[in-house]
Order: sequence, then C-alpha cells, then structure tokens
Amino acid sequence: MSTPSPGLATQHFSRLREFVASSEARPALQGCLGAILITAGGLGAGSTKPHDPLLESIHLSWLRFGHGLVLSSVLLWLGVALMLIAWLSLGRRVIAGAATEYTMVVTTGFWLAPLLLSVPVFSRDTYSYLAQGALLRDGLDPYAVGPVENPNALLDNVSPIWTITTAPYGPAFILIAKLVTMLVGNHVIVGTMLLRLCMLPGLALLIWATPRIARHLGADVPTALWICVLNPLVIIHLMGGVHNEMLMVGLMAAGIALTFERHPVAGVAVVAVAVAVKATAGIALPFLVWVWMRQLRDRRGYRQLRAFAVAAVTSVLIFVAVFVVLSAAAGVGLGWLSALAGSVKIINWLTVPTATANLAHAIGGWFVPVNFYAVLQVTRIAGIAIIAVSLPLLWWRFRRDDRAALTGIAWAMLVVVLFVPAALPWYYTWPLAVAAPLAQSRRAVAAIAGFSTWIMVIFKPDGAHGMYSWAHVMIATSCALIAWYALYRTPQPEADTAESVSTP
Repeated sequence: MSTPSPGLATQHFSRLREFVASSEARPALQGCLGAILITAGGLGAGSTKPHDPLLESIHLSWLRFGHGLVLSSVLLWLGVALMLIAWLSLGRRVIAGAATEYTMVVTTGFWLAPLLLSVPVFSRDTYSYLAQGALLRDGLDPYAVGPVENPNALLDNVSPIWTITTAPYGPAFILIAKLVTMLVGNHVIVGTMLLRLCMLPGLALLIWATPRIARHLGADVPTALWICVLNPLVIIHLMGGVHNEMLMVGLMAAGIALTFERHPVAGVAVVAVAVAVKATAGIALPFLVWVWMRQLRDRRGYRQLRAFAVAAVTSVLIFVAVFVVLSAAAGVGLGWLSALAGSVKIINWLTVPTATANLAHAIGGWFVPVNFYAVLQVTRIAGIAIIAVSLPLLWWRFRRDDRAALTGIAWAMLVVVLFVPAALPWYYTWPLAVAAPLAQSRRAVAAIAGFSTWIMVIFKPDGAHGMYSWAHVMIATSCALIAWYALYRTPQPEADTAESVSTP
C-alpha cells in the first residue's frame, strides 16, 4: 500500500520551515523584529489616543510622556531602521537576481504580522475614517457635514483640522467605515484593528496582481514585489498607518491585471470599485480604454474607430453602473467630489506648488516682503493647470500597446502627486504600484530606494513632519543617500542587465 501524500497545508508548512532555516530568511526575520519594535514603540510614540484608558489600566500610560516617550520613540525609530535595512538588503538580492517570488511573499507576511497589532503610526487618519463612518451610521451625510456634527468618543481622536471637513472618499469606503462602526460602536481600539483588517484584501490583491502584470510585460516579479509591496511606505504607512490607499491601489492593480489578461469588463469594474474607494484610481481608466480597444481590434476584427467607441462607451456604462450600485448601497450621493479640495489645508514640501511657494517665501523674503499664502495660491493654481494639460497629453502619447498604457498611468499618477495642492507620504504609493513592473533597472531601483527612505524618515510617528527642521531634513537626506548608494553600487547580472526595463 502506497504512503498517502502529505496535505497541501503540510507542504506549505514544510516549505516555510525550510525557508526560515535558510539564509534567505535573514531580511524577513530582521524586518519582523523591526515591526515588533515599531509595534512596541507605537504604544507611546505612535498616533495614540489623547486619552487612553487601556494603557492606563495596564499601567503603561507612562510610555507617552517624559522619559517613557523618549524610550518609545527610540524603540519605534530603531524598528523603522531595522525594516529599512532589511528592505535594502532584500533589494540588493533582487538586483543580483538572487531573490524569488516566494521569498518576497513570505517576507511580506513576516513584516506585516506584528503591525496588525500596532496602534496607528505616522498618521491619525484612521480616526477620521471611523468618525466619518459613524456619521453615516447615525443618519448624517458625511459628504455634507464633518465629524464635529456628531459628538462621540470617536470625535475626540480626530485631528482638529479634519473635524469640520467632509469626507473626500467614495461610497465603497464610506460603506466599509459605516459597517465597521456598526459592528464595534464607538470603540476606537477595536474599530482601528478591524479597519486595518479591511485593508488586507487590498494588500492581497496587490500581491496577486503585480506578478501578473510583470509577467505580461516580461519584467522581473521579485523586483516588482520589492518596489510596491515590501516598500516601507506600503508596509508601515499603508498598513501600519491604516490608509484606504491600500484598498485603492490593490483594486486598481487588480483591474489593470484583469484587463491585460483579456478580461476588460471585469477589469474596468474593479477599477471603478477602486475609484469608489478613492478618486485617484480613475486616472487609470482612460488608459485601459486603449488596451480594450486593441483587444477588440485584434480578436473581433473591429476597425480602430469602432473598437475605440465600443471600449469607451462600455467602460463609461460599467463605471456608472458600479457607482449607482455602491452609492445606493451606502445611501449617499456624489457630494464626496466637492470634498476632494479639502487637502488644501495640508502644507508641506511634498508637492512642487507648495515647495515652490515655500522657497519663494524663504528666499524672496530676504529682499522684499512676501505674502506666503498669496504665492501659494498662485503656485497651486499653476499646479492644477499643469495637471489639466498633462493628463490628456499623456493619455494620447501612451496609447501604442499595453506597456505604453501602463507607462502612461505611472506618469499620470506621478504628475498628479507632484502637482496637486498637497500630498502626504502614502500618496507616492500610487505611482509606485503602477511603475513596479517598469522601473526595474539598477538606477531606477536605487532611486526608488533613496526616495522611499527619505519619505519614510522625514515624517514623525505621530503624523507630523520634520520638513521645517534642518536637522531632521539632513538626517532624512543622509539616510536616503546611503540607501541609494547601497543599491546603486550593487552589480546587476549581465543577463538581467540586458533585459532590464528602464524607468517609465
């Protein structure tokens, strides 16, 4: 009698055990330790509740003040450093062609697991999400009023700047936030944990879609996963910070992958759902019309104009149908579109218009009086004009084939992030999610490493930033240069170099 073969679970466990025992596991374990330290340090230095009875009940409230806060901050930043070092170490293996897709996926699990128990870090947005969901739960329109109109325990934790701001998110995400608050009431801690779990499908979709897009374009899968999944901006900011960008980029990537694999109806529908989470995903839809048009022309023999008309009209109908269904399910209208301008309240150096206004104020102020806000208004209007002109040009320029369409989406996302009135660190995950199968040369990977490191270090664990502190800027810049150099000097195998893909 033959011995029965081991079950699938047993095979996976055996493979995982072999991985942990191998040298490939070093970055995974190092990053896991970093995530544990971030979770521990976040209790005092993260984006904690102003009044936290849980910490008080377990006698840990001292972590948020004085020497306790210093200790918490040291632990958290040490954790960030370990995760960055682990990510760069894995990046060197990726460039050398020594990493596998399995290694990248398993490493993601090791890095993510401790953060699932963390308080929000580097952002307080999750408290706004819960408060906006509670508005809808309690019969108020989150697109018409801000959380301040619904006083409760959730409101106490929302950043003051957002208490009077209406929700800028689509019906799909507002519905998720409503359901979370219906399940947990006004319990902030449980609500935060559950909301973070709601982001996991976005990460899973990104892990599912990225290899498919990379293979479709003949790109290296481990490199693509390293750029857009294991990137600290994704693991620490999107998952640790609990941002709905995680759902948005995952759905958007999945829609692109489905469209490339000749399932355009499903692809456009999934991207429409991504738009119903956050509007930015809509940038991808016009480019997918080109992809669908070519498929209709090649498979059904349609003439180009007819193929374009069918693809464009059907895409619009699918988009409208998805929004009608989701808006009806959430019981809201299109008021969220008017709230998209709420980001103008944010002032930092992460976009060209705001950086330009800051420089004009700092340098021009030496010679003549400069009204910063007047200059900022002009630069932001110029930024919007640049976006309005650039997007149609990019859409027309990158229409040739699937690679061109993806390149166009990446450039369009980057232009939007650079020239919108204001941006936050996790906004840069938008173009990274799309560019991952494209920006695979050693230079591109090194540049992504340096930039991601700078963005990671320049922000503080409580959600503030250090862009107005020269010491903080110098530390972040030094870390970024070290990260860039560590990967730029890594030799790339000759065979891979010949096949490497240039930056979009």
